[in-house]
Amino acid sequence: MTGPVLQEAAAFAPASVGNLGVGFDILGQAISAVGDTVRIRATDTPQIRIASITGSPTELPTEPERNTATVGLLGMQRELGLPFGMEVSIEKGIPIGAGMGGSAASAVAAVVAANALLDEPLEPARLFAFALAGEAEATGSMHVDNVAPSLYGGIVLSKPSLPSRVTRIPPPAGVSCVVVYPELYIETKNARSVLKDQVPLVTTVEQSYNLAGFIAGCFSGDLDLIRNSLSDVLIEPQRARLIPGFPLVKKAALAGGALGCSISGSGPSVFAWCKKDDVQRVAEDMVAAFAGEDVAARYWISPAAAEGARLVDPS
Repeated sequence: MTGPVLQEAAAFAPASVGNLGVGFDILGQAISAVGDTVRIRATDTPQIRIASITGSPTELPTEPERNTATVGLLGMQRELGLPFGMEVSIEKGIPIGAGMGGSAASAVAAVVAANALLDEPLEPARLFAFALAGEAEATGSMHVDNVAPSLYGGIVLSKPSLPSRVTRIPPPAGVSCVVVYPELYIETKNARSVLKDQVPLVTTVEQSYNLAGFIAGCFSGDLDLIRNSLSDVLIEPQRARLIPGFPLVKKAALAGGALGCSISGSGPSVFAWCKKDDVQRVAEDMVAAFAGEDVAARYWISPAAAEGARLVDPS
């Protein structure tokens, strides 16, 4: 590996909806309307340094071995034997602890930007592995359902154990996704701690049907099948109490015509799939439902076929 072919590069990685309700830890969807940007400048000194972190009201680690954006870069430098260092600037666009894959987006944006500096750029599968290491630093485990959609875009099915495998799920035509973020904070580790180790067999069977029906509906473009399948009977009932007003928000979304509504990742964000003609109304109704519980909220709307991570102007 020789020196960098570029002195500076930047990448944007989108937010994501982990689980998509029916696919706990295996399904995810990119959300193009919001994301994180990481800028990297090559340096002669072979070390990785965080120059700045902006956009976050919460103080984030500046030690490279503790920050989700730089853990993957350390792995790249070590495994590839890079003869140059990196100065890293992180711009957070995704709220912290929102259940929108913020840690995954930072990790993905960093490795995509760094890849642009290499004389022999890596394939996405290798970038995926490096980004997963960064995600694990932030959350305590490797969440493929956030890293995969942020990197590849669209809707993806990912094997949760290594070596992972990513399969693209075709988004049905005419469908958009709205993500509503109530201004609350839920740490992923805490959201996982409320989950039971065992669930009734009947619940497992029903969730299996919903997952299969949802994926079949995506491949066939059958919106009625998606509407009948996009229901999380496994995780949502256990986490709903963590989100004030969630039952009313979900009720508002479904009453407005949403195909389905559930918790985005570990929460507190809530997502809904809608026909394009309904999505604006559903988004506003969901925000109003949160307001009725004295919870301020904002929303983003994204096509189901959202673009994954991409290089942007580093200036």
